[in-house]
Amino acid sequence: MNTVLTPQSSVADVQAALAELENPKMRAVNEKHGDDLGVNLTKLRALAKALKSNQELSEELWATGDTATRLVAILICKPKGYSLDELERWLREAKTPKVQGWFVNYVAKKSKYLEELRKVLIADQDPIVASAGWELTAHQVVKAPQNLDLGGLLDTIEADMKSAPERLQWAMNNTLAQIGIEHEQLRERALTIGEKLQVLADYPTPPGCTSPFAPIWINEMVSRKSASV
Repeated sequence: MNTVLTPQSSVADVQAALAELENPKMRAVNEKHGDDLGVNLTKLRALAKALKSNQELSEELWATGDTATRLVAILICKPKGYSLDELERWLREAKTPKVQGWFVNYVAKKSKYLEELRKVLIADQDPIVASAGWELTAHQVVKAPQNLDLGGLLDTIEADMKSAPERLQWAMNNTLAQIGIEHEQLRERALTIGEKLQVLADYPTPPGCTSPFAPIWINEMVSRKSASV
């Protein structure tokens, strides 16, 4: 039996529909990357589309704590309706990589409180929480660098990235790469830091994809920009 969702559907309806999409093999693969998720994301998005925007239901779905249910909650929420405190609370509760990534990209980056939130999160002692702050920082490097001390960020990356836990390290590396790509006056220093630290230098990269190793990433993206001019 396929559960059909509508804008009037309940939390129970949504979870029943998600349960019908559960794929144990997909869950096993995702669990290797820290995500307890066994639902195809394209199908999950289709479920959310049927619900339409609904902040009240979004909050009820989020309260379940279930990863797939929380992803639906993010897709139907109203990003500009969150207070700074609510944004911070949800991000602190978003522990799995996919939930955190979606909330950062689909909600936090669209908020008028983005910069205030970034400052709070990046200074947190919890590396998972701090990783969200660094992802917002990478975004601001591109969109609003005037709000940042780019040289100070490079100092912190040089001192701390090598020993940072994996998710925080990835987010700091993203910031390093974006500084090198977007800011020519700091590019040489960003490249030097990347070469010195060798973070993700040996990361296996599929053919046709760009390595996450910052020096390769920076040079590749700069080359593409130059070619498109």
